[in-house]
Order: sequence, then C-alpha cells, then structure tokens
Amino acid sequence: MTHPGNAHDALSLRPLAAEEWEAWYDALETAFGSVESAERRAAWHALTEVDRALGVWEDEVPVGTAAAFSFRMAVPGGAVLPTAGVTMVGVLPTHRRRGVLTALMRHQLDEIHERGEALAVLTASEPAIYGRYGYGLASWKLRVEVERARIRIAPGPEDGRIRLRLADPADSLTACERLYHDQVPLRPGMLARRPGWERLALLDPPTERDGHGPLLCVLAEDRTDGELLGYARYSVAERWQDAGPAAVVRVREVTASGAAARRALWRYLLDLDLSETVQVPNLPLDDALLHLVSDPRRLRPRQVDSLFVRLVEVGDALRSRRYAAPVDVVLAVRDEFCPWNTGHWHLHSAGPDKGAACEPTDAPAGLALAVRELGSAYLGGAGLTALAAAGLVTELRPGALAEAARAFAWDVAPWLPHGF
Repeated sequence: MTHPGNAHDALSLRPLAAEEWEAWYDALETAFGSVESAERRAAWHALTEVDRALGVWEDEVPVGTAAAFSFRMAVPGGAVLPTAGVTMVGVLPTHRRRGVLTALMRHQLDEIHERGEALAVLTASEPAIYGRYGYGLASWKLRVEVERARIRIAPGPEDGRIRLRLADPADSLTACERLYHDQVPLRPGMLARRPGWERLALLDPPTERDGHGPLLCVLAEDRTDGELLGYARYSVAERWQDAGPAAVVRVREVTASGAAARRALWRYLLDLDLSETVQVPNLPLDDALLHLVSDPRRLRPRQVDSLFVRLVEVGDALRSRRYAAPVDVVLAVRDEFCPWNTGHWHLHSAGPDKGAACEPTDAPAGLALAVRELGSAYLGGAGLTALAAAGLVTELRPGALAEAARAFAWDVAPWLPHGF
C-alpha cells in the first residue's frame, strides 16, 4: 500500500514476526496514548496469537496494528461457534486518514473468511469507526453503583442450603473456571475461554488497583456436599469520612449456577462491613440483581455499549443459531466490504427446537438490510422492529418484519463477560 499523495511514502502490510512483538505493541500503546503495567503487558504478550497479528510498517517501523483471538462464542440456542475476536487495533496519530485502518480490516476479514470462521466480534474504543466495516452493536452492559445502606435483599427459601467461604483466587481458579464454562452456552455472547485466559481474570497489578486492596474471592457452596454453586471476585478500597467508614467495593465478576447461590453472593457483596458504595462495571441488561434488591433506583444503572458482531459468512452464521419462533423469510443483504455476502438469503426454521437453513436464492426478498444490522440482531439483543423504526431495515413483504423480529429475539439478553 502506498499513500497516493507521496510516492516516497511507502507503507507495507504484513504478518507480525514473534521477535517484533515488543515494537509492535509499543506502537499500539502510542496509538491509545497509554502505558500498561508490566504484568498486564506480559499477559497480553502470552495471549497474542502471532499468526493472527498484522502490522503496517514504514521503513521497518510499525505504524498500524491489528490482531485476532481464536474464540468460541455462544449464540442463541446454545451452540458455541468459532469466532474471531478482533483486538489490538491501532494506528499512530501520524498515519491516520491514510487508509491504514481500512487496509488492516480488509486483510483481516479476508483471512477470517479463508479460515472459515462465520463470525467476527470486537469491542470498540470509538463505536463510530467500525460500522463501515460491517460490525453492528449486538450487546449492551449495565454499570451500577449501589448505595449500599439504602437497599436490601430479602431472604430466600433456600438460603440455608448455601455456605459462603473466602478462598484464595488462585487456589480456587480451576473450580471457578469449570463453573464459568458450564454457564457459557446459556447466554449468547459469552466466550468459552481458551487455556491461559483464565489467568487474565486474576490479573491484579498493584499499580492498577486505584487505592483498592488485593483481589478477593468468595465461594458459594452447597452445604451438604460442598459442590461449588457460584463465586464472586471483588476488591475493597478503604475510605473514611467524618461520619464514619465509607469503603468502596468493586465487583469484578459474579458467576452462579442457580438462584440460591446468586442471591447469597449478592447479599454478601452488598452487606460488607465498613462499606458505603458497591461498584459493578459489567452486568447483563437482564441481570437478576435488578430484581433482587428492594429499591432498583439505588443501583443507579447506566447502559453502555459492549460487543459488536460482524457476520463474515452470512449463510453459515444464520443457520448455526436457533430461532425463537418459526420463520420463513428472504433477506436482501448488502455488504460492500465482504461482497460474497451480498445477495438474497432464504432463511427458514420451524422454531427453537429445530435447526435452521439459510441458502442463496433468487426469490423476492421480504426484508432488506445491511450486514451491520444483521450483526446487531444476530445475538437476539437488538430488535429488528427497532432497527426498522430507525430506517435501517426495510420491509418488502407485509408481515415479514414481525415474523423475523419474533424469530431473531431470544429469551436472555446477550452479554460479553469480559473484554479482550
């Protein structure tokens, strides 16, 4: 690739060599204007799949970066599909608006296509950037900041079944990871963690604690047989005011396999001595906490964009998920960046207990939409009816919109439990 305005300004795009990682990551940090702790940098170094990392170079100096992780992601119906997790995308300030990002996205999506992965996902530092490459906002998250003294969680009928105990986060990691793994198929958007990723959940550099103490872990176990039913990871920042203690509890993760364990963990977190505020940066939009507390207004919930989804192979992606209701509709899909997806696709399924088929067709379309909107609707979080109200989906056959909207919806909100 060469910048058209300067014949001497030659930029080359090529895969990353393992020995180039440090300089490549330096460029990424410069692009983001940040410097990570040595511990976090080492963790990302270990997790980087060098064969899926790309760089744009000028005179052997990296000026643009992009990579992908080989994930597996849950989709509606419980299938866990191979998915490219797009990450580490950055362009130096000196080289923006010169086609570097577009070249990286073009090369990367072609590689994902060649690998046969039907889906690509990312979290966006700037959401406005990625729509032009076909990524649609598919899931949101809730951030809550709880006024602990103003709410309570009522006792439940199975509270006596649960025993809580503090455990070393590292010593309990294997058992907690098994529990997390079992939850993945139950919620679209959750990622099956590859070996090594479980260590990221425990990363706790002192320089990143922002006044908090070390990471803590509490386990919820069945009192009769000791079975692990849930866990929570959190930290506490000691605070004092003239009126007394005002510690801040920051909850990193809560995972539970049933209502009793979930209730017990949240009652514990919201009733820690000396604390005033409980911060939870990432919850599903339909999290049970909204209904467990006596006054949900005191949670001060804030909705934030989370996962963006891109259908790289429309047919494979649509036939790999289940549908909440019977559907038989032809979709006219526009995809300027991945033209192999452009065309009419006949989607049909007999309902949630049946599989789905999606094949190219010459039949007239019932709905017309861009691949970005298809990505938004794919996990069941963005309603096709709302997208149509925004002028982003066009109904071409009466009744097709309502039929497709019912089918694409799902009974639990999609959610990304951690970044990448």
